[in-house]
Amino acid sequence: MPAIEAPQPASPSPPVWPLGVKAYHALGELGLIPEKTELLYGQVFHKMPKSPLHRLLLMRLLELLQHCLPPGLHVQPEQPLVCGDSEPEPDLSVIRGSINDYRAEHPQTAELVIEICVSSHDYDRAKLRAYASAGVKECWLVLAPEKLIEVHRQPQGEHFVEHAVHGPGGTLTSAAVADLTVGLDRLFAP
Repeated sequence: MPAIEAPQPASPSPPVWPLGVKAYHALGELGLIPEKTELLYGQVFHKMPKSPLHRLLLMRLLELLQHCLPPGLHVQPEQPLVCGDSEPEPDLSVIRGSINDYRAEHPQTAELVIEICVSSHDYDRAKLRAYASAGVKECWLVLAPEKLIEVHRQPQGEHFVEHAVHGPGGTLTSAAVADLTVGLDRLFAP
């Protein structure tokens, strides 16, 4: 009769050493972290390359935002927000104050964050927890292939309380930026 082998313990996963925002910056300044990365929940992720469709939607939304923002708000494209142990770079963010207010450190919240999702839906949805934790008032996920915009509002802890999806033929008015209204057919027009 063959001997029965005792089950072997599963090999443990290698430990993950999370980075804080200050360590991420220090390693970046030393050239030890490549460019085109984001810090999410203590881990460094490569940013996805941008498609022509991504760029088109970003430019349309940027132009719209630049024309409707009242004094005291400004838009920043693809710039960092410090959200606890994360430093995502949303495609667009509307920040309260002047650009000079952030000379020494990145903004830590936003009125509105817009992420354009061409092929990065799950990755961009994973950022919602960081944005909610930072008190971002409103977050749009522009789902390009589907021609939809997911809207997340009312941050509470690590989640947004309100969630809605806006589709073709409709308009979307921001709750956080009073004069921002987007016609979805026009935004997604070829």
